Amino acid sequence: MTRTDLDTAAVRLSRVSRRYGSAPGTDGVTALDDVSLSFPAGSFTAVMGPSGSGKSTLLQCAAGLDRPDSGSVSIGGTPLEGLSQTRLTRLRRERIGFVFQSFNLLPSLTAAQNVALPLRLAGRAPARAEIQGALARVGLADRAGHRPSELSGGQQQRVALARALITRPQVLFGDEPTGALDSATSRDVLRLLRELVDAERQTVVMVTHDPVAASYADRVVFLVDGRVSGELQQPTAEQVSARMTRLETVPC
Repeated sequence: MTRTDLDTAAVRLSRVSRRYGSAPGTDGVTALDDVSLSFPAGSFTAVMGPSGSGKSTLLQCAAGLDRPDSGSVSIGGTPLEGLSQTRLTRLRRERIGFVFQSFNLLPSLTAAQNVALPLRLAGRAPARAEIQGALARVGLADRAGHRPSELSGGQQQRVALARALITRPQVLFGDEPTGALDSATSRDVLRLLRELVDAERQTVVMVTHDPVAASYADRVVFLVDGRVSGELQQPTAEQVSARMTRLETVPC
């Protein structure tokens, strides 16, 4: 990873706040409170925090799935505020990949057909070599004709990853991507994410509750009550676990 890669923000949030349930007569909940963060291109960032700290809201705002009440978000230098819903949808489709805890594969489709889905939804017929290439990137070139029921949980998550990567996104967002996997399979998926960052300079932003998963990242950003509460560079699982323990025992 070059210095230029690290100096270029794939995603930037500037003073972002998001409040829910703020209708007249209600107290509402502040999910994000004046958050400023940047995610360098070609880096792997884990986002952690106690339950209700704003992790999912941060991911949704950073990915353009939710609009903040104030502040700004940019992806690859393009500000999201002011974009029409159509343009925002196109930007997400072209520049962003998503991987979730649930694999969200269509059971009636083969692995290859699931991987091709984002391009078909965008109105483009993918080439067979393109699909095979995406599956090969995640080590499943020989499983193209298998349906989800014929694949293990780890293999299904790899198909979901190939589906997210087929559009060559600038940023890959993961929301607990290893949460439904056993520890050995989780490590396989995390090593794959690490390889994508190291070998292909893929930008990865991952929400997780698992200190071991977070230790695969270049840095861990901690949230508490909707605010950034520090970060760790080149973290170990032990460091992350100790920091989370302190955060979760701090009295309100």
